[in-house]
Amino acid sequence: MKKHFLNLTLLSLFCTTVFSQNTYDIVFPQADRDQKCQYYNQLFNQKPKEVGFSVQQEKNNLYFQINDKKFFLQLFKKVGDGIAIDVVPKSLYDCAEEAIADTQIKGMLLKPVYMQKLKQGLKPFGKGTFRVLVGTLPEALVSEELEFNILFLNNKNLCRYQRVYEIERYPWDLLDMGMYLDSLTYQTKKIKPADKESFVTKYKTFKFEIPFEKNKATYSKEDIKPMYDSLRLTEFNIKTINIRAYSSVEGSLERNIELQEQRAKSIADALQTFQEPTITTEVNSSENWVDFLNDISNTKHANLKTLSKVAIKSKLVGNLAQELEPYLKNHRKAVITLELEKKDLYNDKSTEELISLFNKVLAANDVEIANDIQNSIFEKLKESQSSPDILNKMNVPQQAKYARFINKNSVNKFLLKQSYLLIAYNELLKLEKLVPRDKEVKYNLVALKMVMFKHNAQPVDAEKFKRQIYQLKNYGIKQILIDRMMVNYHIIKSEQYMRKGDYTNKDKSVAYIEKNYKKFPLSDYDYLSLAQFLTYYSNHDKAVNLLDKKVRSVTVDEDLLFYYLNLTLIKPELTASSNYRTIMLNAINMNQKRFCKIFNSINDGGVTFQLLEDEYLRKTYCENCNE
Repeated sequence: MKKHFLNLTLLSLFCTTVFSQNTYDIVFPQADRDQKCQYYNQLFNQKPKEVGFSVQQEKNNLYFQINDKKFFLQLFKKVGDGIAIDVVPKSLYDCAEEAIADTQIKGMLLKPVYMQKLKQGLKPFGKGTFRVLVGTLPEALVSEELEFNILFLNNKNLCRYQRVYEIERYPWDLLDMGMYLDSLTYQTKKIKPADKESFVTKYKTFKFEIPFEKNKATYSKEDIKPMYDSLRLTEFNIKTINIRAYSSVEGSLERNIELQEQRAKSIADALQTFQEPTITTEVNSSENWVDFLNDISNTKHANLKTLSKVAIKSKLVGNLAQELEPYLKNHRKAVITLELEKKDLYNDKSTEELISLFNKVLAANDVEIANDIQNSIFEKLKESQSSPDILNKMNVPQQAKYARFINKNSVNKFLLKQSYLLIAYNELLKLEKLVPRDKEVKYNLVALKMVMFKHNAQPVDAEKFKRQIYQLKNYGIKQILIDRMMVNYHIIKSEQYMRKGDYTNKDKSVAYIEKNYKKFPLSDYDYLSLAQFLTYYSNHDKAVNLLDKKVRSVTVDEDLLFYYLNLTLIKPELTASSNYRTIMLNAINMNQKRFCKIFNSINDGGVTFQLLEDEYLRKTYCENCNE
């Protein structure tokens, strides 16, 4: 998946303290700053979001790079307009050293470059990009991990001190509406999907929570059998097991993780004894800091939340451990998610053999057997990534009594390859004439039309389409499905209004989405899409509120949790809260390496190491990443 980045900038407060270093001829305005910087303030406030700039390093040379020459020329109009680079090494933020002082200049300030030299030196650099040399690094700094903050000077006055945060984001999509096959079936959408075009049919998903007895590591077939029996797996096999195993936080970290891995393996092994097909197993083990910190929040021991993990462990012995055992015992558990797939009686046959058998069985009117064979054909095509055209070899009479076979063939053509959108839609229109009141065909037509509406695949009358969505209720479609479709409708309309510059109606569509998305359940992918959508339309706080409760759960999706961190890391009013520490520890438990990488330099895949100026972020980073 291609990465997208959200460039956020921070205009630092103007402090009276600067390093005792050469500041050249730069003027640091104080009370008169607004007056002296009026032009720059207005220019940056009106900067189109498409305009991007950065500082790039090539060996010792630093270049100011920009994708809009017109904006560059507006920046530097007077002799005293220019740029200076503050070279900031990560070593300043070493955990062994005291926190960096609150100063205007963070690192080593290079000599300013002014208007005449900037304009003379600006050269094209690649398609649509320009750059100019703005400084040379001292040899002593070349091998260090560096970031480059930009001082924009207006008539030699420092009017803007700018850092760039490189925050990873993901493309948002419509909420998954599902489509009717044998039943309403959703695609398994991943927040970071694979490059290949594919989908997975989720027939059944079960989630269990199994408590662990203290120091018990093994589970037998008899322990697991009640859970297995409750699934009544006569028609399904377990395809995948995802086990998140948690220990309580007292005791040795190494022993806790070892115990959890043993517990998870014993559960997976016990489940495997019930079937022959191999079960794909994914195991994650960690200490359950999330539930611990959540549970003590409203107790007399809430002060523990301010301590380091090492300090908390040192106190969780003796009487205190016994006193908190009613909480701790609930933290020793495994959250198990089972993905089931229907047993395929025809797994040993080729696609061609299955199509021949399907035609024979359907001609004999054995519709239930034909249905099983049809589903087996779909599974074969998904695995082989074959062309949907092979489905045309299935001889299904164009009669109402065979509507479900025709419907499934058409829908699967689209699911297998989305370029078949119009083919599938036109086939369903033809089927609709045979079964004009079939709710499943009606719903699938609207779902496909929504995709056409989004991609402008063919003209769609918006008002007529909206009425068509609401009319689904007349055919027995549940209101929560209609509500989900209407949220998708307004996601598309808000984009259309935005492109036209109709901000009034755009705001109305966004308001509709905010009011109605709570009416139906959301998948992790839906949460991410909505958060991205709200952020895109500058409803940043609402995006944060949407995710806030979810990210404090130990079962939250990893990518969703890290997206929330991306939204909030630059908000000191959030990072200072005890709840935020809980969220960060949740991220560390899931993927410590990924969390620590956030604090790398921009050029090393991080957001920025300058986040470590925040004392709360620094404390968590130094406790968990300083190895």
